[in-house]
Amino acid sequence: MRKLLGAITAAAAVALAGLAYAADLKVGIMAEPNSMDPHYHTLSPNNMMATAVFDTLVYQDEFQNKVPGLAESWKQLAPNVWEFNLRKGVKWHDGSPFTAADVKFTMGRAGNVPNSPGSFGVYTKLLTDVEIVDDYTVRLKTKNAFPLMPDFMSVLYIVSKKSGEGATTNDYNSGKAMVGTGPYKFVEWVKGDRIVYTKNPGYWGPKPEWDKVTVKPLTNTTARVAALLAGDVDFIEFPSTTDMAALKKNPKITLAQIGSNRLIYLHLDSDRDKSPFVTDAAGKPMDKNPLKDVRVRRALSLAIDRKAIADKVMEGLSVPAGQLMPSNVYATVPDLKADPYDTKKAKALLAEAGYPNGFGLTLHGPNDRYVNDEKVSQAVAQMLSRVGVKTKVETMPSNIFFQKGSALEYSLLLVGWSSGTGEPSNPLRALLQTYDKAKGTGSTNRGRYSNPAFDILVDKAVSASTREEWAKGTQEATKVVMNDLGLIPLHFQVNVWAMRKGLTYKARADEYTMIQSIHTAKK
Repeated sequence: MRKLLGAITAAAAVALAGLAYAADLKVGIMAEPNSMDPHYHTLSPNNMMATAVFDTLVYQDEFQNKVPGLAESWKQLAPNVWEFNLRKGVKWHDGSPFTAADVKFTMGRAGNVPNSPGSFGVYTKLLTDVEIVDDYTVRLKTKNAFPLMPDFMSVLYIVSKKSGEGATTNDYNSGKAMVGTGPYKFVEWVKGDRIVYTKNPGYWGPKPEWDKVTVKPLTNTTARVAALLAGDVDFIEFPSTTDMAALKKNPKITLAQIGSNRLIYLHLDSDRDKSPFVTDAAGKPMDKNPLKDVRVRRALSLAIDRKAIADKVMEGLSVPAGQLMPSNVYATVPDLKADPYDTKKAKALLAEAGYPNGFGLTLHGPNDRYVNDEKVSQAVAQMLSRVGVKTKVETMPSNIFFQKGSALEYSLLLVGWSSGTGEPSNPLRALLQTYDKAKGTGSTNRGRYSNPAFDILVDKAVSASTREEWAKGTQEATKVVMNDLGLIPLHFQVNVWAMRKGLTYKARADEYTMIQSIHTAKK
């Protein structure tokens, strides 16, 4: 009997050990959020962490197709009116019921967060009214027709009116206001070290698998891979391109990979007559800003060998870009390719614009935000210098870079953008339309590019009566702004995740690491 009890106890201990191992998850991410407030900044690290705690009315699957979220269904009642039918029985983490009042509160808050470096107003400023029909029905109205309402509602995290009224961004950062309807509850954020979540057993959707999840910002790519191989974390995003071959051969590691809509691009100061980091060929400040001339912008684009960057710097994990989203995405321009590498034509355009001896620039960028971001900046600078535009590089941690970039302190920036809505009007409005805080356009237009004719085309497209008309208008606007090079596209990243064997993850086109989507593999 003692032997039997001993055997049972031993077996139970093994089982419990296995459960304990499986119950906790440790995840290494590339870039730390700059806030827990789900409406503070339209930044991917912020957004993907928000998905664990907060829900949206409309969900996106791994390909960014729109599926029901907090809204079970939706329909267009008129060209400018959309009705959303909300799920019943959904509870906030504090036990209070989710209702249409929370949706209305969210729509009023999201675009009006003080000191936001990238406002969600780009998604809310078109709304003219949020009508509560009943506790589980809400109607969203716009001045003009608006076919993209479900797309926009897929990126706005719904917050609790009860917990959010009067709450500041600091209240979300501290956890005081971090009350969501999502699969995980927020525990703590220790800046630079960890973000901790626990499961929400009352979640309305698929039950969360992990009792506790610890997310660690590991901005150094080598350290991130080393942590995975050492077992310090179970799952990481964006392993180094140089480590990919070894990881593929490692029997203890599983990889997930997909082409993304993450565009890496150059934003140029095409607004100011005098730009802070533009000099003449001798290094003296210039009173005239050459980046305002489209011939100069075209020359810079032609000077960049995108294929060399894809093959050598990105080691095959990028695709040269000629527009804001990959050409297989609906409403992009199918035949719009990346500018060819042509140094002869680049030099001729510079001479034609009045800069036969070139000029000087400084390229600013992050060194911990995108795959090989500092290496890409160095490669671009070398290529620009070869055609006479002597380019220096200054990189820094992303939290400093974005703050200074949003304050318009630079002349040329290497930046990235992933369309949160999964469609091209998102970057057209956020990155390239004329900055207008009241309208919510140009919220991340760090070059302050402005083209009234382009603005009209985008406004006309997003207020089209049908999705087909919207797509046609969006394509027309894309052609105009890419011909004018309001920004210079470089490449689309390939998204990669690495994890210990026994875990699975559906690779996402939006590059989000969603802890609720990390699972143990079925045997």
